[in-house]
Amino acid sequence: MRILGIDPGYERLGVAVLEKNGGKECVLFSACFKTSPKLEFPERLNLVGEEIERIIQKYKPEVLAIETLFLNTNQKTAMRVAEVRGVALNEAVKRNLKVFEASPPQIKVAIAGYGRADKQQIKKMVKMLVNIEVGRESDDELDAIAIALTALAHLGNGRVIHR
Repeated sequence: MRILGIDPGYERLGVAVLEKNGGKECVLFSACFKTSPKLEFPERLNLVGEEIERIIQKYKPEVLAIETLFLNTNQKTAMRVAEVRGVALNEAVKRNLKVFEASPPQIKVAIAGYGRADKQQIKKMVKMLVNIEVGRESDDELDAIAIALTALAHLGNGRVIHR
């Protein structure tokens, strides 16, 4: 099974493609896709959509795994991240991908076994679970890998996902 994991953001979008064929999970691709703050927001959304489309066409995942929206104190940022999620979900639906969503605490439980794990604990566990190229360790990439790993764990347990 091949999973596209996305950590949504409009300035930095974490993306990762993982595959599992019976054995250990393998990272086929991971990156932190950045858009320029000099661009208008609709153009940034378009670039995010184009990047997701490119990754889907190249790696042909079966599932999009994406983090649910975490509401912080900055409502404007939360709304913009929600719009990025919408673009990602739209790209997935257009290409008939199944969708798996998980909250930050669900991801933390799946990766570290504790729903209040901090960034360093998640980073350490992700590096233990999959081989990652040295230097390709941005928080956004690692978060995308973590959501993809969470999806693989849940799907392995026969959990229902959206179509």
